[in-house]
Amino acid sequence: MTESACAIGLGSNLGPSQQILEQSIEQLRAIPQIKNVRVSHWYQTKPVGPPQPNYLNGCATFSTSLNPWQVLGVLQSIEQHFGRQRRVHWGARTLDLDLLLYGRWQIDTVSLQVPHPFMAERSFVLVPLAEIAGNWLWHGVSINDLRSRLNYSDDFV
Repeated sequence: MTESACAIGLGSNLGPSQQILEQSIEQLRAIPQIKNVRVSHWYQTKPVGPPQPNYLNGCATFSTSLNPWQVLGVLQSIEQHFGRQRRVHWGARTLDLDLLLYGRWQIDTVSLQVPHPFMAERSFVLVPLAEIAGNWLWHGVSINDLRSRLNYSDDFV
């Protein structure tokens, strides 16, 4: 399989969040089929969903020879390594890794949706993603343009 570009969102609001996020990036870099990992700055953001602590969010891009479902499996494995438990929808978590973009693929299955269906509404995704992949297109619109359409000042701490 040829290599494809991927973008992921990272978030944590339980435990030592920055350490967890940075160690999850190191785990990605250790996978031979994942190359050229670029990481945004970390941003402290207000949570979406039930009452919970603020998040530390960022994004990463990389190239990979893994298919989208294999990338999803890697992300879920890393989440589990850091104690991710899926109890409450949009609830607090030690680590959340979302596959945002996989090349130009469009996937809509029960287990995987790419491009991520809510990313255009989420400043905690668009601000860090624009930092490292501003020209990437989401349904024909650049990440920079999507970011400029949001009023995101209230979302950041």
